[in-house]
Amino acid sequence: MNRFLRHKGGFLTPCRIFSEGQHRYMNHRPVIAIRREDNVVWERRSPLSPSHVRQLVRDGVTVLVQPANKRAYAVQEYEEVGGIIQEDITDASVIMGVKAVPDKCLYPDKTYVFFSHTIKAQKENMAMLDTILNRNIRLIDYEKMETEPGKRVVAFGRYAGYTGMIDILHGMGLRLLALGHHTPLMHIGIAHNYRTPGQAIQAVRDAGYEISLGRMPQSIGPLTFVFTGIGNVSQGAQEVFRELPHTYVEPHELKTVAEHGQTSRVYGCVIDMKHYLRRKTDGGFDVQEYFDFPERYESTFAQEIAPYSSCIINCIFWRPSDPRLLTNEHAAALQDPLSAPKISPVFRTPELNSEGCPRLPHRLVAIADISADPEGSIQFMTDCTSIDVPFTMYDSVTQTATPGVKTPGFLMCSIDNLPAQMPRDATDFFGSQVMPFMKDIVASNARQPFEEITNMSHVVKNAIIASNGQLTPSFSYIQKMREQREKEGVMFSQAGKKYKVLVLGAGFVSKPVLEYLTRKNDTAVTLASDQITELDELADDHNNDIDPVLLNVVDEPDRLDSLVRGHDIVISLLPYSIHHVVAESCISNKKNMVTTSYVNEEIEAMHDRAVDAGVSIAMEFGLDPGIDHMLAVQCFDEIRAKGGEVSSFISWCGGLPAPENSDNPLHYKFSWSPVGVLKVTLTPSKYLLDGELVERAAGGENYRKPTHNVNGFPVFNLEGIPNRDSTKYGKAYDIETAHTILRGTLRYKGFANAIVGLQQLGLMDMEEKEFLSPDAPDLTWRQLIPKLLGNDNIPDCDVQALVFDQVDQEISRFKAITNLGLLSNETVKKAGSPMMALEDLLSRKLAYGPNERDMIIMRHEIIGTYSDRTEQYNINLVAYGDPGKHTAMSMSVGYPCAVITRMILSGKLQNKGIVTPLNSPSYDHVLSKLSEIGVRATREVITTPF
Repeated sequence: MNRFLRHKGGFLTPCRIFSEGQHRYMNHRPVIAIRREDNVVWERRSPLSPSHVRQLVRDGVTVLVQPANKRAYAVQEYEEVGGIIQEDITDASVIMGVKAVPDKCLYPDKTYVFFSHTIKAQKENMAMLDTILNRNIRLIDYEKMETEPGKRVVAFGRYAGYTGMIDILHGMGLRLLALGHHTPLMHIGIAHNYRTPGQAIQAVRDAGYEISLGRMPQSIGPLTFVFTGIGNVSQGAQEVFRELPHTYVEPHELKTVAEHGQTSRVYGCVIDMKHYLRRKTDGGFDVQEYFDFPERYESTFAQEIAPYSSCIINCIFWRPSDPRLLTNEHAAALQDPLSAPKISPVFRTPELNSEGCPRLPHRLVAIADISADPEGSIQFMTDCTSIDVPFTMYDSVTQTATPGVKTPGFLMCSIDNLPAQMPRDATDFFGSQVMPFMKDIVASNARQPFEEITNMSHVVKNAIIASNGQLTPSFSYIQKMREQREKEGVMFSQAGKKYKVLVLGAGFVSKPVLEYLTRKNDTAVTLASDQITELDELADDHNNDIDPVLLNVVDEPDRLDSLVRGHDIVISLLPYSIHHVVAESCISNKKNMVTTSYVNEEIEAMHDRAVDAGVSIAMEFGLDPGIDHMLAVQCFDEIRAKGGEVSSFISWCGGLPAPENSDNPLHYKFSWSPVGVLKVTLTPSKYLLDGELVERAAGGENYRKPTHNVNGFPVFNLEGIPNRDSTKYGKAYDIETAHTILRGTLRYKGFANAIVGLQQLGLMDMEEKEFLSPDAPDLTWRQLIPKLLGNDNIPDCDVQALVFDQVDQEISRFKAITNLGLLSNETVKKAGSPMMALEDLLSRKLAYGPNERDMIIMRHEIIGTYSDRTEQYNINLVAYGDPGKHTAMSMSVGYPCAVITRMILSGKLQNKGIVTPLNSPSYDHVLSKLSEIGVRATREVITTPF
């Protein structure tokens, strides 16, 4: 009885949905699984809804559902219809999902069904495809489930078009507002703001009603929407469009309505292949010939359609051999048609006389590339946007894409998982398309040779990309495409080079790292970051010597794994809190890693695993930590080699503005966010001085105590401030017998005094304040200070006296506060807390100018004690930034990192596990290389006999 399901009126065999001989599970229930979507934060869809699971269970299929809190349908809803909720899904022969699957979740000899995005040899998914082949996985791709070529039967397309249209209407409202035009589109939110499609449609209808009343500004002219393609995606987008007061026009009518149409309605134009593809020889068009010989055709879209489009909704499937809709050159012409006469006819929004209503800079406002095909039919769409950051502005003049809606160019929206914004409805729709083919999917046996499959519909069989460790015949071209791309340098911009380095992070330290690594023509460098502007700038600086990749390390672990796997070594220049994520990937993929940050507990716990994997995780190879360690250990080893012991160690290091650029109240400037520097001023410190343990409490006590005099640089007028716990370096450096161990930060004199004044006024408080919330009334600094001091009713004339009293009558502190503008009538940024408001002020007032330079100063004072004498080693390092090239800080942090990277690549550093300058003999080589490039220390030795 356990092999039967009780059904109303009798029994139902487990195989009711299968015909005789169709599947090989006649003696037990077939088992499938719905996996958790764990590759994208916003992915809440599922391939099957609870109603579809109910049907499968009734038909004798066991359905395992991996728990997922973010899935649009709750696990309880699947459980209620007979789904089995469990983490382990390895009992399933078929595993279904939506998006790409992480390597660790690809189980051997299973059938997987998902959108793999491999059919164009997309480089970011080739590592996943390799894993699928290596593990004898059968891959069925929804995208290739077709009744005939190009006729897909399983897709989220309608909802991609639906949500894509809502998003671009929302984006156009923002963009037009940024250009000075309030429109009814402002009342349409982004798609995921609505609980149901009906709510979204109502918002579009409301905007349409306002448009019909003539509330679209005359200054923007008639809005024209061009839909490319006639498939499900285009139809979904048009379904939304038709909720606006609209008129459809033919392509040849676009010019007329763009010039003379009404603003009380919008115009739509559906463009099929026949409208813009022309045979090069005679201008004709034959669809079959085009599919077979696309090279015989050219596109006229940029000349005949785009100049009259306000918004292009791109919904076409594009093959690499097809002509593009828009190229980079077309973008330049559309953005500034008068300067690019080769694209004709020229069209611009007519000049209008409405006072205070500037005309649009160009007709084309926005592009919704719903096809989400980077460098595809729209060449300058090089990276998809995301639900988190849905819009970028592409500026054809600078050829850069900037997140937001304010900079020059075209608004671009190219989210590659649009239906995830309406996950329940999209799941229902998609699952209903999959269900007719489930009998063939459920019956799939990954161990069965592909050639022996006879009882499977051609729709499913033709969608099998990989089986039995090989690409199936219809998809063998993928390997050839990969080989061709690698040959042409698409996979790596410097294919064939000896070393491959992945650099994560495009911040200020990246520039010298890249510059050093690319000095020799033997290294291919891939730079990955989630900051597209910084990526583009660095790529331009290096004349395409690096391969830029847009990547969010935390949100895209599979892509991180794929990139790590394809390189020899990884340099992580990300925030220290993310290094363990990168280290995990490096250890799993047996790749070396370098970073400049301190070793933390999470990284330290990975030492044995790294050793077992045979990889080096090199850390603390920067300035501080880094060069400071190397100079100290080099000196310690020399003292021990001569028979002495280290009796005293004092180390100072600081990044400062050059003296000529230090004339401000703090005698300090910021090249990045000031909040890190400000937080440090609140930390406690502990050190050993002449045998006495000295502790300074947190909360600014460290800066209220007298600062230390710094020897060696009298002209710089420096002060030394103890930095955190110095005593731990007794063990780390093996100098526990020393009577003095002190590490500290260098600043120009007056810095600590000014910081104390800011602390006394409550400006270092990180706690959120209601009067600094976004909705609070505006405050000036002169009004804020009394509030922080608990006396906000004081007359304005007495504020100065109140502040003077609070800062202990210290005139220098009071002058610093005044000169920073903290008693001015400037409006305070409503940043939540006083600390963040102060950060905003300092980042503006104390930023480096274009021709100003920074410097780093380091000084070690080390005493070695021998039987007959003492020797004091004074080690000094001073380096200045080079405006326009590298800052002193970025250079002194980045170069050591790059040097140790080359050492590992060339086999000069063999240590495995967690490697630092303290546990490897690497310092001599690194310091020697740094000296060659101008980062060098000087040394003075003073001998005192007993």
